[in-house]
Amino acid sequence: MRDDEIREYLTAHFPGTRLLEANGDAFAVHDPGGDLPPERRLPWATVVTADMYTPDGDPWDVGSQLDRPGIFRLNIGLPRAAYRELDPPEGDLTAVDVLLPHPTYASIGWVCVLNPDRTWPDVVGLLDEAYGFAARKYENARDRR
Repeated sequence: MRDDEIREYLTAHFPGTRLLEANGDAFAVHDPGGDLPPERRLPWATVVTADMYTPDGDPWDVGSQLDRPGIFRLNIGLPRAAYRELDPPEGDLTAVDVLLPHPTYASIGWVCVLNPDRTWPDVVGLLDEAYGFAARKYENARDRR
């Protein structure tokens, strides 16, 4: 799948999802009321199209080599228990269409895949899980207000 197809899928299949975009990247946020304050707009999935650097120009998230033509990374934030159950194997962070631990956020339950294609059926299940988790967090926070 192309990155634009994934962006469309995220908004079409997950009610209440807003895509926040910056620098060519997309951040899927569950905000059905459109009322989350900026500090609560945490994505449950992202589509990243380029390597990331600190404001000083130091490499920060470059392990996937996203600056290659046509390469993007879909990142998915899972509940920790689901991540542990999945137990994604370490591997070559530049490998296309392979489910891997996120190079920066694996410790908090994120997985990633570059240019998902044959992995798409598995990815859809993980997106469902991540979306459900985001929706539960949103509802819990709303109930506390």
